[in-house]
Amino acid sequence: QVQLVESGGGLVRPGGSLRLSCVISESIFNFNNVAWHRQAPGKERELLATIQKSGNIIYEDSVEGRFTISTDKDRNAVILQMNDLKPEDTALYYCAAVTIFLEIYWGQGTQVTVSS
Repeated sequence: QVQLVESGGGLVRPGGSLRLSCVISESIFNFNNVAWHRQAPGKERELLATIQKSGNIIYEDSVEGRFTISTDKDRNAVILQMNDLKPEDTALYYCAAVTIFLEIYWGQGTQVTVSS
């Protein structure tokens, strides 16, 4: 069973930065793509950023230019660097990995709260 473990969430002031990490229990090369999502209270889960097996990266409009997704292949980790955080970025952040058979594995989430 594939396991994903997120870390790095916390409380930050508006304009601040956080770096989220998601460690996967097997090689990132085994997946068709890896991605970060978030879900705010009362809202649907939202896809933020994806790295495809080809290396192509796709960002959702609201985070492009502020968030950067990357991978650390030595650690089998997916990183989300978040800068210029806003109160509306407050949410539970999840990473996901999708296999070539379109099986989706989720982490348990890490809470990000942006507040003064």
